[in-house]
Amino acid sequence: MIRDSKTVRIIRTALVSVIALVLIYPLVWMVVSSFKPEDLIFKDLSLIPRQLTLENYAIGWLSSGRVTFTTYFYNSILISVLAVIGNILSCSLVAYSFARLEYRGRKLFFSLMLMTMMLPVHATIVPQFAYFHKMGWVDTILPIVIPKFLATDAFFIFLIVQFYRGIPRDLDEAAIVDGCNHYSVFYRILLPLAAPALITTTIFTFMWTWNDFFTQIIYLRTPTSYTATLGLRMFIDRQALSQYGAMFAMSTLSIVPILVLFVTFQRLLIEGVATSGIKG
Repeated sequence: MIRDSKTVRIIRTALVSVIALVLIYPLVWMVVSSFKPEDLIFKDLSLIPRQLTLENYAIGWLSSGRVTFTTYFYNSILISVLAVIGNILSCSLVAYSFARLEYRGRKLFFSLMLMTMMLPVHATIVPQFAYFHKMGWVDTILPIVIPKFLATDAFFIFLIVQFYRGIPRDLDEAAIVDGCNHYSVFYRILLPLAAPALITTTIFTFMWTWNDFFTQIIYLRTPTSYTATLGLRMFIDRQALSQYGAMFAMSTLSIVPILVLFVTFQRLLIEGVATSGIKG
């Protein structure tokens, strides 16, 4: 039985390793190709390049020459940070209302909020665009950022609600006895204890906003307002020569912020997802 269990573990580890290598191969190939000369990218498909060059990074960073990737990365960081701040503030407050306060219609509102999670974004993008266009917000970051401050991401509200419900109500009652009001209970008791859920919200919000292409291409019109994802699109031209080397180089740089954020807060991310899913 011991031998059989060891054999099963070895086979399982080998199978998972093979699958992981298959899944990570495109990413590794992209990073390696960013250091290859343009004419060897598709001729030499090996992961060990015969020639190394940094020219792709220099060309890619300059982009079109009029607007460089400095502007694109600045816009991406600005939008992503504001989206994180908006979601943390608004979603944590709304989650506190659903998890701790008692008022008429609370369950109904919570059910309606859950229903919005099942509604595809493509069903609401047209009326939203018409609304923002009348307000003069098109070609600005406002249509992307302002909804985050209004708790429009129901997934994160649900995530934080589940985490709040796992925190004993005795802590709230003890704080109220000591003279705290609801606002003090919220930012002195629940917010510090909900750090894993807030970190999870931060990572997913930053990652989804940073990688977002659909919303940004609809609302951002001029190159000076483009983000990194829209900047990458400019390297592909159907009528002219596509710069794959530069695109791979800037794609490699684009995944660095997300990779650093994920590695830094990996433990809290797993804890936040696991705890929010178990306790309810």
